[in-house]
Amino acid sequence: MSPYVESIITLLMINSIAAMGVSLLTGFTGIFTLGHSAYMALGAYTTAILHMGHSVPWAIAIFAGAAFAMLVAWLIGVPTLRLMGDYYAIASIGLAESIRLIIANWQSLTRGARGYPDISKFATFNVTLAFFLVMGALIFLLIHSRYGRAFKACRDDHVAASLLGYNTARYRVLSLVISAFYCGIAGGLLAGFLQYLKPDMFDMLKSTELTAVVVFGGMGSMSGCILGTTIITLVTELFRPISQYRMLIYGAVLVIIMVLRPEGLLGRYELGPRLLRHIFGRKTPEGTEERG
Repeated sequence: MSPYVESIITLLMINSIAAMGVSLLTGFTGIFTLGHSAYMALGAYTTAILHMGHSVPWAIAIFAGAAFAMLVAWLIGVPTLRLMGDYYAIASIGLAESIRLIIANWQSLTRGARGYPDISKFATFNVTLAFFLVMGALIFLLIHSRYGRAFKACRDDHVAASLLGYNTARYRVLSLVISAFYCGIAGGLLAGFLQYLKPDMFDMLKSTELTAVVVFGGMGSMSGCILGTTIITLVTELFRPISQYRMLIYGAVLVIIMVLRPEGLLGRYELGPRLLRHIFGRKTPEGTEERG
Protein backbone atom coordinates (compact mmCIF):
# COMPACT_ATOMS: atom_id res chain seq x y z
CA MET A 1 0.00 0.00 0.00
CA SER A 2 1.02 3.57 -0.55
CA PRO A 3 1.77 5.59 2.60
CA TYR A 4 -1.42 7.62 2.04
CA VAL A 5 -3.70 4.57 1.83
CA GLU A 6 -1.95 3.02 4.83
CA SER A 7 -2.48 6.18 6.89
CA ILE A 8 -6.19 6.31 5.96
CA ILE A 9 -6.72 2.68 7.01
CA THR A 10 -4.80 3.29 10.24
CA LEU A 11 -6.99 6.30 11.07
CA LEU A 12 -10.07 4.24 10.18
CA MET A 13 -9.10 1.51 12.65
CA ILE A 14 -8.46 4.05 15.41
CA ASN A 15 -11.86 5.67 14.82
CA SER A 16 -13.49 2.22 14.77
CA ILE A 17 -12.08 1.35 18.20
CA ALA A 18 -13.57 4.54 19.65
CA ALA A 19 -16.87 3.95 17.83
CA MET A 20 -17.09 0.42 19.25
CA GLY A 21 -16.95 1.89 22.74
CA VAL A 22 -19.69 4.42 21.96
CA SER A 23 -21.78 1.69 20.31
CA LEU A 24 -21.61 -0.44 23.45
CA LEU A 25 -22.99 2.42 25.56
CA THR A 26 -25.48 3.98 23.15
CA GLY A 27 -26.50 1.11 20.90
CA PHE A 28 -26.42 -1.82 23.31
CA THR A 29 -27.16 -0.18 26.68
CA GLY A 30 -29.40 2.63 25.48
CA ILE A 31 -27.50 5.53 27.07
CA PHE A 32 -27.15 8.49 24.72
CA THR A 33 -23.83 10.30 24.96
CA LEU A 34 -22.39 13.48 23.47
CA GLY A 35 -19.13 13.62 25.37
CA HIS A 36 -16.98 10.60 24.60
CA SER A 37 -14.31 12.76 22.97
CA ALA A 38 -13.38 13.57 26.58
CA TYR A 39 -12.25 9.98 27.17
CA MET A 40 -10.27 10.04 23.93
CA ALA A 41 -8.59 13.24 25.11
CA LEU A 42 -7.73 11.70 28.48
CA GLY A 43 -6.26 8.62 26.82
CA ALA A 44 -4.32 10.67 24.25
CA TYR A 45 -2.78 13.20 26.63
CA THR A 46 -2.04 10.67 29.37
CA THR A 47 -0.27 8.45 26.83
CA ALA A 48 1.73 11.34 25.38
CA ILE A 49 2.76 12.76 28.76
CA LEU A 50 3.78 9.40 30.22
CA HIS A 51 5.62 8.26 27.10
CA MET A 52 7.37 11.50 26.12
CA GLY A 53 7.65 13.21 29.50
CA HIS A 54 8.43 10.25 31.74
CA SER A 55 9.90 7.66 29.33
CA VAL A 56 7.17 5.12 30.03
CA PRO A 57 7.00 2.45 27.27
CA TRP A 58 4.27 3.36 24.82
CA ALA A 59 2.24 0.16 25.33
CA ILE A 60 2.09 0.72 29.10
CA ALA A 61 1.31 4.41 28.53
CA ILE A 62 -1.65 3.54 26.27
CA PHE A 63 -3.21 1.21 28.84
CA ALA A 64 -2.51 3.72 31.61
CA GLY A 65 -4.36 6.38 29.61
CA ALA A 66 -7.28 4.01 29.05
CA ALA A 67 -7.34 3.16 32.77
CA PHE A 68 -7.43 6.86 33.66
CA ALA A 69 -10.34 7.35 31.25
CA MET A 70 -12.13 4.45 32.96
CA LEU A 71 -11.60 6.04 36.38
CA VAL A 72 -13.05 9.37 35.27
CA ALA A 73 -16.00 7.57 33.63
CA TRP A 74 -16.70 5.70 36.85
CA LEU A 75 -16.56 8.92 38.90
CA ILE A 76 -19.02 10.57 36.50
CA GLY A 77 -21.20 7.52 35.95
CA VAL A 78 -21.91 6.52 39.56
CA PRO A 79 -23.90 9.69 40.41
CA THR A 80 -25.50 10.19 36.96
CA LEU A 81 -26.37 6.74 35.61
CA ARG A 82 -28.47 5.79 38.62
CA LEU A 83 -30.99 8.30 37.29
CA MET A 84 -33.14 7.49 34.28
CA GLY A 85 -33.67 9.66 31.23
CA ASP A 86 -31.10 11.91 29.53
CA TYR A 87 -29.20 13.00 32.63
CA TYR A 88 -25.99 11.40 31.44
CA ALA A 89 -26.27 13.03 27.99
CA ILE A 90 -26.36 16.44 29.70
CA ALA A 91 -23.55 15.51 32.06
CA SER A 92 -21.44 14.17 29.17
CA ILE A 93 -21.55 17.52 27.37
CA GLY A 94 -20.36 19.31 30.50
CA LEU A 95 -17.67 16.67 31.07
CA ALA A 96 -16.30 16.98 27.54
CA GLU A 97 -16.10 20.77 27.67
CA SER A 98 -14.63 20.76 31.19
CA ILE A 99 -11.84 18.36 30.24
CA ARG A 100 -11.11 20.25 27.04
CA LEU A 101 -10.83 23.54 28.97
CA ILE A 102 -8.60 21.95 31.63
CA ILE A 103 -6.30 20.63 28.90
CA ALA A 104 -6.28 24.00 27.14
CA ASN A 105 -5.40 25.92 30.31
CA TRP A 106 -3.01 23.55 32.13
CA GLN A 107 0.06 24.96 30.41
CA SER A 108 2.67 23.31 32.60
CA LEU A 109 1.38 19.78 31.94
CA THR A 110 -0.37 19.76 28.56
CA ARG A 111 1.25 22.83 26.93
CA GLY A 112 -2.23 24.26 26.55
CA ALA A 113 -3.56 25.61 23.29
CA ARG A 114 -0.08 25.44 21.72
CA GLY A 115 -0.51 21.69 21.50
CA TYR A 116 1.67 18.74 22.48
CA PRO A 117 4.20 18.18 19.64
CA ASP A 118 6.96 15.71 18.74
CA ILE A 119 5.26 12.53 19.97
CA SER A 120 7.06 9.44 18.72
CA LYS A 121 5.25 7.52 15.98
CA PHE A 122 4.50 4.26 17.76
CA ALA A 123 1.02 3.74 16.29
CA THR A 124 2.17 2.11 13.06
CA PHE A 125 -0.17 0.21 10.75
CA ASN A 126 0.75 -3.18 12.26
CA VAL A 127 0.40 -1.96 15.85
CA THR A 128 -2.98 -0.37 15.15
CA LEU A 129 -4.17 -3.47 13.28
CA ALA A 130 -3.24 -5.67 16.25
CA PHE A 131 -5.16 -3.40 18.65
CA PHE A 132 -8.14 -3.28 16.29
CA LEU A 133 -8.38 -7.05 15.92
CA VAL A 134 -7.99 -7.75 19.65
CA MET A 135 -10.37 -5.00 20.76
CA GLY A 136 -12.88 -6.01 18.08
CA ALA A 137 -12.79 -9.68 19.12
CA LEU A 138 -13.22 -8.74 22.79
CA ILE A 139 -16.22 -6.48 22.14
CA PHE A 140 -17.97 -9.15 20.07
CA LEU A 141 -17.36 -11.72 22.81
CA LEU A 142 -18.72 -9.24 25.36
CA ILE A 143 -21.97 -8.46 23.53
CA HIS A 144 -22.69 -12.18 23.10
CA SER A 145 -21.98 -12.98 26.75
CA ARG A 146 -24.33 -12.73 29.73
CA TYR A 147 -23.10 -9.18 30.23
CA GLY A 148 -24.15 -8.32 26.70
CA ARG A 149 -27.60 -9.76 27.35
CA ALA A 150 -27.82 -7.67 30.51
CA PHE A 151 -26.84 -4.51 28.61
CA LYS A 152 -29.54 -5.19 26.00
CA ALA A 153 -32.11 -5.84 28.73
CA CYS A 154 -31.28 -2.44 30.28
CA ARG A 155 -31.69 -0.85 26.86
CA ASP A 156 -35.00 -2.50 25.96
CA ASP A 157 -36.81 -2.08 29.29
CA HIS A 158 -34.91 -1.19 32.45
CA VAL A 159 -37.99 -1.72 34.64
CA ALA A 160 -38.52 -5.26 33.37
CA ALA A 161 -34.79 -5.92 33.67
CA SER A 162 -34.87 -4.79 37.31
CA LEU A 163 -37.82 -7.09 38.02
CA LEU A 164 -35.88 -9.98 36.51
CA GLY A 165 -33.09 -9.38 39.02
CA TYR A 166 -30.62 -7.32 36.98
CA ASN A 167 -28.83 -4.56 38.86
CA THR A 168 -29.46 -2.04 36.08
CA ALA A 169 -27.47 0.78 37.70
CA ARG A 170 -24.43 -1.48 38.00
CA TYR A 171 -24.63 -2.66 34.38
CA ARG A 172 -25.08 0.88 33.08
CA VAL A 173 -21.98 2.06 34.92
CA LEU A 174 -20.06 -1.03 33.75
CA SER A 175 -21.02 -0.30 30.14
CA LEU A 176 -19.85 3.31 30.49
CA VAL A 177 -16.53 2.27 32.02
CA ILE A 178 -15.81 -0.25 29.24
CA SER A 179 -16.77 2.27 26.55
CA ALA A 180 -14.41 4.83 28.13
CA PHE A 181 -11.63 2.22 28.06
CA TYR A 182 -12.11 1.75 24.31
CA CYS A 183 -12.08 5.50 23.71
CA GLY A 184 -8.98 5.83 25.89
CA ILE A 185 -7.18 3.18 23.82
CA ALA A 186 -8.22 4.98 20.62
CA GLY A 187 -6.97 8.29 22.02
CA GLY A 188 -3.58 6.80 22.91
CA LEU A 189 -3.21 5.34 19.42
CA LEU A 190 -4.28 8.66 17.90
CA ALA A 191 -1.48 10.42 19.79
CA GLY A 192 1.07 7.98 18.40
CA PHE A 193 -0.36 8.23 14.90
CA LEU A 194 -0.68 12.02 14.50
CA GLN A 195 2.41 12.78 16.66
CA TYR A 196 0.72 15.99 17.75
CA LEU A 197 -2.20 16.83 20.03
CA LYS A 198 -4.21 19.97 20.67
CA PRO A 199 -7.39 20.50 22.73
CA ASP A 200 -9.55 21.46 19.72
CA MET A 201 -9.17 17.94 18.34
CA PHE A 202 -11.51 16.71 21.10
CA ASP A 203 -14.33 19.23 20.94
CA MET A 204 -18.09 18.68 20.65
CA LEU A 205 -17.77 17.97 16.92
CA LYS A 206 -15.66 14.89 17.63
CA SER A 207 -18.19 13.59 20.17
CA THR A 208 -21.01 14.20 17.71
CA GLU A 209 -19.14 12.29 14.99
CA LEU A 210 -18.65 9.29 17.27
CA THR A 211 -22.35 9.17 18.15
CA ALA A 212 -23.40 9.85 14.55
CA VAL A 213 -21.49 6.89 13.10
CA VAL A 214 -23.16 4.59 15.65
CA VAL A 215 -26.62 5.82 14.63
CA PHE A 216 -25.57 5.72 10.96
CA GLY A 217 -24.36 2.11 11.12
CA GLY A 218 -27.26 0.84 13.23
CA MET A 219 -28.13 1.05 16.90
CA GLY A 220 -27.35 -2.33 18.40
CA SER A 221 -25.06 -3.56 15.62
CA MET A 222 -21.31 -3.62 16.23
CA SER A 223 -20.70 -4.57 12.59
CA GLY A 224 -22.86 -1.63 11.53
CA CYS A 225 -20.84 0.66 13.76
CA ILE A 226 -17.59 -0.38 12.03
CA LEU A 227 -19.23 -0.14 8.60
CA GLY A 228 -20.59 3.33 9.40
CA THR A 229 -17.16 4.48 10.61
CA THR A 230 -15.59 3.18 7.40
CA ILE A 231 -18.06 5.01 5.15
CA ILE A 232 -17.91 8.29 7.07
CA THR A 233 -14.10 8.25 7.28
CA LEU A 234 -13.76 7.54 3.56
CA VAL A 235 -16.31 10.21 2.62
CA THR A 236 -14.47 12.72 4.81
CA GLU A 237 -11.13 11.89 3.18
CA LEU A 238 -12.47 11.79 -0.39
CA PHE A 239 -13.79 15.34 -0.08
CA ARG A 240 -10.76 16.73 1.73
CA PRO A 241 -9.71 18.79 -1.37
CA ILE A 242 -12.93 20.80 -0.97
CA SER A 243 -12.65 20.95 2.80
CA GLN A 244 -14.90 24.00 3.06
CA TYR A 245 -17.81 21.80 1.91
CA ARG A 246 -16.65 18.58 3.54
CA MET A 247 -18.85 18.83 6.65
CA LEU A 248 -21.83 19.79 4.46
CA ILE A 249 -21.39 16.58 2.46
CA TYR A 250 -20.84 14.63 5.68
CA GLY A 251 -24.13 15.95 7.06
CA ALA A 252 -25.95 15.24 3.80
CA VAL A 253 -24.85 11.58 3.89
CA LEU A 254 -26.21 11.23 7.43
CA VAL A 255 -29.53 12.89 6.55
CA ILE A 256 -30.00 10.68 3.48
CA ILE A 257 -29.41 7.44 5.36
CA MET A 258 -31.68 8.54 8.22
CA VAL A 259 -34.49 9.30 5.76
CA LEU A 260 -34.10 6.13 3.70
CA ARG A 261 -33.27 3.79 6.57
CA PRO A 262 -34.08 5.27 10.02
CA GLU A 263 -32.81 2.17 11.86
CA GLY A 264 -29.33 2.64 10.34
CA LEU A 265 -27.49 0.58 7.75
CA LEU A 266 -27.71 -2.76 9.56
CA GLY A 267 -30.32 -2.01 12.22
CA ARG A 268 -29.71 -4.50 15.05
CA TYR A 269 -28.20 -7.18 12.80
CA GLU A 270 -24.57 -8.21 12.63
CA LEU A 271 -22.85 -9.17 9.38
CA GLY A 272 -23.60 -12.84 8.80
CA PRO A 273 -26.25 -15.35 7.71
CA ARG A 274 -28.98 -13.77 9.87
CA LEU A 275 -28.54 -10.43 8.11
CA LEU A 276 -28.71 -12.13 4.70
CA ARG A 277 -31.91 -13.91 5.69
CA HIS A 278 -33.35 -10.58 6.82
CA ILE A 279 -32.43 -8.89 3.53
CA PHE A 280 -33.46 -11.62 1.11
CA GLY A 281 -36.31 -13.25 3.06
CA ARG A 282 -39.66 -12.85 1.31
CA LYS A 283 -42.68 -11.56 3.22
CA THR A 284 -45.82 -13.69 3.17
CA PRO A 285 -49.31 -12.05 3.29
CA GLU A 286 -49.45 -12.82 7.00
CA GLY A 287 -46.27 -10.81 7.52
CA THR A 288 -43.99 -13.74 8.29
CA GLU A 289 -40.74 -14.29 6.45
CA GLU A 290 -40.54 -17.05 3.88
CA ARG A 291 -37.07 -18.46 3.46
CA GLY A 292 -36.89 -21.01 0.73
